[in-house]
Amino acid sequence: MKACFMGLGYIGLPTAIIAAKHGIEVVGVDVNPEVVEKTNAGKLHIIEPGMEEVLQEVIKDGRLKASGTPEVSDAYLIVVPTPFKGNHDPDISYVEAATRAVVPLLKAGDLFIIESTSPVGTTEKMTQLIFGERPELKEKIFIAYCPERVLPGNVIYELVNNDRVIGGITPESTDKAIEFYSYFVKGILHKTNSKTAEMCKLVENSSRDVQIAFANELSLICDKAGINVWELISLANKHPRVNILLPGCGVGGHCIAVDPYFLAAEFPIESQIISKAREINNYKSFWCAEKTVNEIMRFELENHRKPTVAMMGLAFKPNIDDLRESPAKYITTKVMQRANSAHILIVEPNVEEHNVFKLTNYQEAYDKADIVVFLVAHNQFKELPYRKDKIILDFAGVYKK
Repeated sequence: MKACFMGLGYIGLPTAIIAAKHGIEVVGVDVNPEVVEKTNAGKLHIIEPGMEEVLQEVIKDGRLKASGTPEVSDAYLIVVPTPFKGNHDPDISYVEAATRAVVPLLKAGDLFIIESTSPVGTTEKMTQLIFGERPELKEKIFIAYCPERVLPGNVIYELVNNDRVIGGITPESTDKAIEFYSYFVKGILHKTNSKTAEMCKLVENSSRDVQIAFANELSLICDKAGINVWELISLANKHPRVNILLPGCGVGGHCIAVDPYFLAAEFPIESQIISKAREINNYKSFWCAEKTVNEIMRFELENHRKPTVAMMGLAFKPNIDDLRESPAKYITTKVMQRANSAHILIVEPNVEEHNVFKLTNYQEAYDKADIVVFLVAHNQFKELPYRKDKIILDFAGVYKK
């Protein structure tokens, strides 16, 4: 079995590595030459605990290699981004480009799988594209959709042990895809059709977005009412049938902050709660920025000097280096634009350098700051002692105070 992975990003690269570890010959394709070079050198271009050691193992054994162009294989997996165009309309041009790149290589008996988060019906569109270019392959290749559902920071375990939903354009395609994933997935492989599998991915992340929106809305209410939201949620969760999530400074990442728009764009009248949850979670980021700016202004009025402000965290969630759709990054940018009277120190311990922000060591920033703004609950931040001599805005629940 030889598999060609189109895309070596946060999902494509780990999946390619795990597949190679389980005996599949893998060629990983990426348009970024630096990613190709680093991968072939056994260097991980993302942060994922334990993954680099596995990468070095499969590179050394010749089971995985990275390339700028696809190669003839038995299975082709599309694992490229699906960004927005215009007003949060999903853009499947990357999926289409990756599909067109492998169309000339397809042969009878091959398996074509899309893993990229996609609007409902994308797999059928790519099927039409393939057969439009290669009509002789009709009913001779297998096409399916299988979304990933892993948690950054725990990818090695979850890629193998999580259940997967697999939907083919035909039952035979579903069975062929299940046969492929059985090489390295120990979780249950659930059969469905491609449209249901596409919808399942969008629904999973939209559900989480709605749940987070409830927690974020509670935090806004509690702030106005003078109630500790962390204590409130802890007490409410003592109820045997209540499980409220914890609030944050918004929602980020390329899944929960993005996927609900795929549904809202296609079903604008029907997706009322989903759309409102997106508004709430986006507003929470705006609210955190305003709260920070107001605290800076208050400090300057009371102390007759400019404060030093530590913006703690840029990643979209704790203990990773992923800044995609990050509310912390948005808040930091807004504070820098609005509060030019303050000295802003920007902290992200999981990133060595950034092309926009000048980064400061988290301990140094904490010591120097008059105002500390926790945007992400990184483990390093939780080790910092609570200082009553500082103004602390804890939007991430580092101290839960």
